[in-house]
Amino acid sequence: MAKGVHAEEAKAFSVRLKQALEDAGVRPSPTVVANEFNTRYWGKSITPHTARAWLAGVAIPMQDKVRTLSEWLQVAPDELRFGPSPGAAVMAREPSPLERRLNLQDREMLAQYLTLTPARRKTVQEVVAAIAIAAQRDQPPK
Repeated sequence: MAKGVHAEEAKAFSVRLKQALEDAGVRPSPTVVANEFNTRYWGKSITPHTARAWLAGVAIPMQDKVRTLSEWLQVAPDELRFGPSPGAAVMAREPSPLERRLNLQDREMLAQYLTLTPARRKTVQEVVAAIAIAAQRDQPPK
């Protein structure tokens, strides 16, 4: 177990990691974290035991791993590792209701959508509109 200041930092990192996972719609399970992390990290894979140590506040990952976690969970690496900077509260803004409803998969899908050509975006819009209309028809009357 980590001692002293390191133990406090590891615990604080654990809290921030769990919050980032929750915000991204990812279950904070050591196995889930290890598997998802390993699909994104090009270095040596981590084990569920390592992920458990991060989640339990026993260990803090090296900076290259923090960077991978932050890219995956879409949080700033410094904020994940050290917490919000003192000036962050002034600059932070409240996420919109729509932003709060988007999980990690939604944000990844939107990022992919934004890479499409205008013609393909139009096709996606038409498909989504058709599915929404069909879903409304399937709903029982209120």
